[in-house]
Amino acid sequence: MTRPAKAGPERDPTFAALKAKVIARTGHHYYVDKDDLLFDRLRKRFKACRLADSAAYLAHLDAEATGPAEWAALEAEITIGETFFFRYAEQFAALRGTILPGLIAARAETKTLRVWSAGCSTGAEPYSIAILLHELLGDDLPRWRIAITGTDISHEALATARAAVFGRWALRTLPPEEHARYFVLGPSVPGIAREGSFTLRPEFRRMVRFERQNLMSLIDGSAPPPAAGFDLILCRNVLIYFQAEAVLGIVRGLGHRLVPDGWLLIGHAEPNPAFAATLEPVNLPGTVAYRLPTTALPVEPPPVPETVATAVGMSVPEAPAPEDDPLPVFAPIPAPIPAPIPVPIADAPAPAIERAEPEDVEAVLASIRALADSGQIAEGWRRVQAALLATPADARLHYYDGLLAYDLGREAEAERALRGALYLDRTFVMAYYQLGLLLGALGREAEARRAFDNAVRFGRDQPPDTLLREGDGLSAGRLVESVDAARLRMRSSAS
Repeated sequence: MTRPAKAGPERDPTFAALKAKVIARTGHHYYVDKDDLLFDRLRKRFKACRLADSAAYLAHLDAEATGPAEWAALEAEITIGETFFFRYAEQFAALRGTILPGLIAARAETKTLRVWSAGCSTGAEPYSIAILLHELLGDDLPRWRIAITGTDISHEALATARAAVFGRWALRTLPPEEHARYFVLGPSVPGIAREGSFTLRPEFRRMVRFERQNLMSLIDGSAPPPAAGFDLILCRNVLIYFQAEAVLGIVRGLGHRLVPDGWLLIGHAEPNPAFAATLEPVNLPGTVAYRLPTTALPVEPPPVPETVATAVGMSVPEAPAPEDDPLPVFAPIPAPIPAPIPVPIADAPAPAIERAEPEDVEAVLASIRALADSGQIAEGWRRVQAALLATPADARLHYYDGLLAYDLGREAEAERALRGALYLDRTFVMAYYQLGLLLGALGREAEARRAFDNAVRFGRDQPPDTLLREGDGLSAGRLVESVDAARLRMRSSAS
């Protein structure tokens, strides 16, 4: 027997007023037409505050004693932190082939680079930049002073970022050999016991520091000025939350923090012709980047310290940043809230089904991705199971059922779910690819090759620059290259 349906926003008479206040305060225009998604996230705060409904919660937000802290908690809750390593292959191809090599050449004398990942969530983006710079600089890296700073509004996301422990979900687009190159299997942080997890290697962790910041502070003037301009700013898939006026203000604020030849990268869906008032778009293969106009006034470069060494991130206790480090970005913040201890994955209980009425699948998928990207893998899996009960014929739900089950160490259920997705949609390229990776990891190489063959077959039916469905920005051409490399590795191993 299923539980009765939970009360939704349509049954809460004060929800509309609460929603209007939340959007006005945070600028998160994203939720204007997503009542169910917003209400699901608000309900978590109702429960945390032990309040019954929107009316009580609105009074809680308005109270002088509780409002400021609760607004901070709410803003962190409603910001959906999507994160995984090397997200959007086209942008990382531009970073690897054009942007970072150009900056490295331009800074050959000062050997100083400053990077800001704004809205970094649990850290995969700034860590991906650290990995990329580590590879591009090679043996010359110790002679460079690299400052990579990730900022986010969420204390919990930043605590997870500092721990640098990730599940398979965050690594899902990386080929298996890169897992061993960049990560150590299992946790290395005291108090975090997560079976099947991956800990980023120290040489990459120490390149990144994390600080708390709300991007709205770029508009209201409360953001402290940085010590110097940035060579590269990434603010990807963050602007979608804000109203148009706020977006323009944030982009202006980001532009003011670039050095004259610096670069700004935003999300694929976020470019706006209005940005041309302050920034010049630069078309790169597969993406658009922004730079300051060539007529911009010059900015004094940061002083170069006599001793050059890699800037050490706050996330590595055994090697803290020096007190006289001239590269911190923003003012110090209070100590972060410790990350919650995840449940051991291998013993994750079967999901409890709570509802079976039809749902908006797009909103459900957004909720599932948000839960998984924030590290709530078991909760995301439960959400998938509940959605499948109501919508059993959606191939995408079966696909995410498979990915999350695999992350939870449930290989048999993951295989069954991925095969279910392919039964419903025999052209689902990413399902073939993930099934091939799963079967290969289980040592079933012949079956893995067949899955990879089908991924290539249907991938080649599409133009190479086509972004694959549920491919997280991966194009058909790049996936075919990855599959070809995986099959070659399997043949080499067999011989």
